[in-house]
Amino acid sequence: MSTDTLNTDTTDADSTADPAEHRPEKPGSGRRPLYGAAVALLLLVAGGITYGVLATPDEPKAKPVPTASVTYEVSGSGTVKIDFIAHGKQAESLTLSGSELPWRKDVKVALGTEPTVSIVLDGKGGDAGCAIAVRGNHVQRSTATGAYGRATCSAPLPA
Repeated sequence: MSTDTLNTDTTDADSTADPAEHRPEKPGSGRRPLYGAAVALLLLVAGGITYGVLATPDEPKAKPVPTASVTYEVSGSGTVKIDFIAHGKQAESLTLSGSELPWRKDVKVALGTEPTVSIVLDGKGGDAGCAIAVRGNHVQRSTATGAYGRATCSAPLPA
């Protein structure tokens, strides 16, 4: 009998020593760290994709437009209204009323366009002329005379 008692005591001692060792594991409980790592990786990838989409510019960078140096000139006597058009990086159109002469403007103009300058003398008249030079070479001249005299100069630029 004493042997039976000893065996019973030993069994009881084992069952109370560490109850966690004898509990059966729940199914999938060893996978929790893997699920956490997978979720963290998924969030990291999603964040990287979102940053890439939001940080990308909406429009691709525009290629530089080839240009030519154009000089507009108006000379003479009298008071004139000057209109000029230049298509460069930004189209530029300007009207100068009552301009004193001489007048000059240097602009970079996109190839394939036609820079133009026109003049109109005021009611007092006078003599005035316009000229356009492309890359330093004069390509057109025109003259206006008398009251409300008009002249226009233009030069098509090859594409």
